[in-house]
Amino acid sequence: MAKALARNIGYLYFDSGAMYRAVALYCMQNNLINGNEIDAEALRKVIDKIDITFQADPETKNSITFLNGVNVEHEIRSLEVSRFVSQVAAIDFVRSEMVDRQRRMGEAKGIVMDGRDIGTTVFPQAEMKVFVTASAEVRAQRRYDELTARGDNANFQEILDNVLERDHIDQTREVSPLRKADDALLLDNSNMTREEQMEWLIEVFKKLTAEC
Repeated sequence: MAKALARNIGYLYFDSGAMYRAVALYCMQNNLINGNEIDAEALRKVIDKIDITFQADPETKNSITFLNGVNVEHEIRSLEVSRFVSQVAAIDFVRSEMVDRQRRMGEAKGIVMDGRDIGTTVFPQAEMKVFVTASAEVRAQRRYDELTARGDNANFQEILDNVLERDHIDQTREVSPLRKADDALLLDNSNMTREEQMEWLIEVFKKLTAEC
């Protein structure tokens, strides 16, 4: 949805969640996970070496995530990475580092950025804030459809359990917990088509930019 909005209004798109997924993937690739726990102290020593950049796909214009120069857009969307991304995002120095990087990306404005703390922590003064929600079952089904469409093996119950677990971790973490900003507009798209939600977003965008 955020990618489509950016294309429609001619803005750049950055996926903040992809940054935490890339850090989680780095941990998996570099033995920074002990059992089911992230080795935070080992990660602290190498956080500066984790380079995360975005490039636009020349055909789709969608954002592609690169980890230390390697295209990892496919890998970071796996369920395995999803199991660790909320743990990574809850580590204070990781959030601080990623928030600083995100703010630098947004200095020139003209961007659309999505993520679980964008409207509350990263860009509290953003001109347009939308808190998007849907039922856990709907979100799990969408992720299941996304994974199976690209040929990955997927289990709906595992995905649903992961969605519920991530919600709990993100809503209860001490640093930048997931919550709706007081001045954010609420969009529950559980029963909306992509076309309907885009019409809603464009209408809000036009109204807000007309007022600026």
